[in-house]
Amino acid sequence: MLSDIEIAQATKTEPIDVIAEKAGVPQAYLEMYGTNKAKVDYNLLKDVEHAPGKLILVTAINPTPAGEGKTTTTVGLADALARQGKNVVVALREPSLGPVFGIKGGAAGGGYAQVVPMEDINLHFTGDFHAIGAANNLLAALLDAHIHNGNELGIDVRKITWKRVVDMNDRQLRNIVDGLGGKAHGVPREDGFDITVASEVMAIFCLATSITDLKERLGRIVVGYTYDDKPVTAHDLHAEGAMTALLKDALKPNLVQTLEGTPAFVHGGPFANIAHGCNSIMATRMAMALGDYCVTEAGFGADLGAEKFLDIKCRLAGLRPDAVVVVATVRALKNHGGVPKADLNEENLEALEAGLPNLLQHVENITQVYQLPCVVAINRFPTDTEAELALVERKCRELGVNVALSEVWAKGGEGGLALADEVVRLCDEGDAEGRSAETFAFAYDDGLTLAEKIEAVATRVYRADGVVFEPSAKKELAQLEALGFGGMPVCMAKTQYSFSDDASKLGAPRGFTVTVRQVKVSAGAGFVVALTGSIMTMPGLGKAPAAFKIDVDETGKISGLF
Repeated sequence: MLSDIEIAQATKTEPIDVIAEKAGVPQAYLEMYGTNKAKVDYNLLKDVEHAPGKLILVTAINPTPAGEGKTTTTVGLADALARQGKNVVVALREPSLGPVFGIKGGAAGGGYAQVVPMEDINLHFTGDFHAIGAANNLLAALLDAHIHNGNELGIDVRKITWKRVVDMNDRQLRNIVDGLGGKAHGVPREDGFDITVASEVMAIFCLATSITDLKERLGRIVVGYTYDDKPVTAHDLHAEGAMTALLKDALKPNLVQTLEGTPAFVHGGPFANIAHGCNSIMATRMAMALGDYCVTEAGFGADLGAEKFLDIKCRLAGLRPDAVVVVATVRALKNHGGVPKADLNEENLEALEAGLPNLLQHVENITQVYQLPCVVAINRFPTDTEAELALVERKCRELGVNVALSEVWAKGGEGGLALADEVVRLCDEGDAEGRSAETFAFAYDDGLTLAEKIEAVATRVYRADGVVFEPSAKKELAQLEALGFGGMPVCMAKTQYSFSDDASKLGAPRGFTVTVRQVKVSAGAGFVVALTGSIMTMPGLGKAPAAFKIDVDETGKISGLF
C-alpha cells in the first residue's frame, strides 16, 4: 500500500495557471510560485463582481487516536462534486511546521483525497507563516525598544501580554527571562513564546476582509497595560504600518489543486483548540466568488472549530453555511465507547453504541443550536462491519439526519459521490425540518455579557452544568467589560479531545463544569479568549515526534510525511 506522500508524489498535476483558468482567475491577478502554486491578488474580489456560491462546512466528532479524516473528506467531497460537473472550489487551512514535526507528519488530506504539492503545503509553502511570525515579533521588538528608550507610555513590564512566536512546538520557550546582560541589552523581564498558529496576528490575518481592515486590526492589538491599567496598543507603538507591509503579500490566498485537479485555496492555519480554527475569510470569500460551491472546514470537532466558524467567523464576515458535514469513523466512535486503539478492528456494537452519543451531540449542535441542515459522513474502513454501519445510520436517522458512506481515502472523488448527492440536496432544498442558510442562528447573542457568552457555549454546545470562573478570570472579565470589550464574541480555548475541559472524558459526558482560568482580549482579531483547563498555547514535542520519521534522500525526495 502506497503512503500518502507516495500517492501525492506519483500524481501528475496540472500547471497552476491551468488550475487558475479552471477557477476563473484572470492571469493579471495570478502571482506564480514555481509551477504548482500561486497567490491570487485579493483585489480580484473588489475589481470583478461575483455572485457568491453555496458554502459547505465540514466538521467532525471529537478527535481520537483512531482518526476521523476531516480534511480528507473535505477534499474528497470537492472532487466528487467536480466529478458531477459542479463548479467547486476548496478552502482549507495551512498546516505548519509545529504539527508536521511534532504530532503528525502532515495535514493536507490523505490517500487519494489530498491537496498538492503535499510537501510544500506541509513545510514552508509560500512563506505565509514566516510573514506572520515576523510581523508578530516586530511588534514585540518595538514594544521592548519603547521600554528601553524611556518608556514614554508608562508600560508596566509586569503587565505585558504580548508574546513572541515561533512555528515549532517548543515547550522550553513557554516561559523565559530576557533582556539580561546590562543596559545595552534591554530591560530584563519575564517573557515567553506562543506557537505561530496561536498568535493574534494569525487570527487577524484570517479574519481580515481587506488590506485596510488588516492594518486597522493590527493597530488595535493590546500589547499590555500601563501602571494605571490603561491598555497599550500596537497603534500607540506606531507598529501597524510596518506589520502590514510584512503581511501584504501573505494576505493573498494561496491557490493549489487536489489530486484530481480541483482548485483549492490553502490559507491561514490556526488551531481550533487555542485560536479560531478556520482558513482566512479572504480565501473563503474568494472560493465562494469563483465557485458555485465552496467546500471548507474548521479545525477539530464541531464543539471547537465549527463553533468558532459559526459564532466568530460567520458573525464577523456575514457568512451563512448552506450545509454542514459532520465526519466520523466507526473506529473513532468505538474508541469514544471505551475500546483501546489496538482493539478497534474487532466488531463491538456495545462500545459503538456507548460512543455514538459523541457524534449525536455534534449533530444536535448543528441542527438544534445553529439551526443548519446536516449530513453525517462515515469514513469507511475495511474493518467496519455491516452491523456497525447500520447502527450508526439508524441512530442518525432518528435525529432526522442522513448518513453517507465516504470512501474518498481509497477512491478519491468517486468514493464521495453519495455524500455529494446529499450535500447538493441540502444546499438546494434544506432539510425536512425546514433548516437552511436562512434559519442559521448563533449560540449566543451579541448583547450578553462576556461571562454569559462563555456560559452559553459551555451549556448549549458542551452540555456542561455551568462554568466556574477562577478569581483571576473574574477580575479579567470585569476589566475587559470596563474597557469596552464586552460586545465581542468569545473564543474558547479548550481541549479538542472532549466536550468537557478534561481530555479523559470521552463520548458525551454529563454532570461536569468548565473551569475558566484566564481571560484575555484579542482586540485586533475582535474576540475575547477564555482559557479553560490546562490548554497550552505553546505545545511541546512528545517522546517520539513525527520528525523522527521525516527524511530526505540523495535526490532531495522527502519521505515520512503522511
